[in-house]
Amino acid sequence: MSNWSENLNFDRISLSSGDALPSLALVELSNWALVTLIGDDKKSYLHGQVTCDVVGLAADQSTLAGHCDAKGKLRTVFRLFHHNDGYGFLQRRSIMDTQLPELKKYAIFSKVDIDASSDILLGLAGSEADAQIAQLFGGEGDVRAVEGGTAVKIDNQRWLLALTADAASGIAHKLAGSAVLSDDTLWDLYDILAAFPRVDAATELEFIPQAMNLQALDGISFTKGCYTGQETVARAKYRGINKRAMYIVSGPADHCPQAGDSLERSVGENWRKGGTIVAGYQFANGQASALVVLPNDLDEGTTFRLAETEGVWHQQALPYSLDDSQ
Repeated sequence: MSNWSENLNFDRISLSSGDALPSLALVELSNWALVTLIGDDKKSYLHGQVTCDVVGLAADQSTLAGHCDAKGKLRTVFRLFHHNDGYGFLQRRSIMDTQLPELKKYAIFSKVDIDASSDILLGLAGSEADAQIAQLFGGEGDVRAVEGGTAVKIDNQRWLLALTADAASGIAHKLAGSAVLSDDTLWDLYDILAAFPRVDAATELEFIPQAMNLQALDGISFTKGCYTGQETVARAKYRGINKRAMYIVSGPADHCPQAGDSLERSVGENWRKGGTIVAGYQFANGQASALVVLPNDLDEGTTFRLAETEGVWHQQALPYSLDDSQ
């Protein structure tokens, strides 16, 4: 498996903040991992663990969702889809060692096998991604069983490929002449632009699902019944106790903002802790963008800065609405 990408270089591509994104890029998702669930009880077991409606997930659909602790704090945000003979569950690699044992904790009582997958994870991104997927695989729907694995539509510009090493090697070498090859910092940028949440080791068990906008992205079912942390999530919706949300911010930076970093907000002449970085991307021209969890009642025009730096950051518009979705 280690040499599937032999003779290919998935390097960071240099982008300035005003540059157009590549029309077609193949991204090696080395900082992401896949969990697989197979067995007769996979659907019912997972349904009782996570925020989304697993039972209602059609074969050609994927969904964002969360896995919480008993207090409703997120262990992970993941994308769920049908994969091979069961489910695939895409999440950040940095939380695998702590989250996976928690997901498996009660599996001994059910007919379900939950494992870290050895599949190669690739992203296809850009305005030509849809057309390239059609050319490579044909088929219809946002989740497609393909030779060697599964293709999953993430948004209008992106597809995820979860493939065997042989299949990944074939696709990568086939596209090497027409697509830009990139490491997954490009995927970070796309996630920031789409305001898709994630949980890394530095932010594990920090936030309830609504603080990361999962309800606005259809990642929470409020009608499915019990799951771990459900009481807190329901209370946040029906009693209005959630006081935070995730936003896009941008400004100057001499380093890439990292998950867990602090963002300070202006209060008069002073600066106070404002929020926590979820994901960041640094452009080649000294600008950066990030996802950050902030209080959801800040005054319009509030300015920010990375902790202990000078440059002023500003909030950007979200690509979706948070109205009536708390």
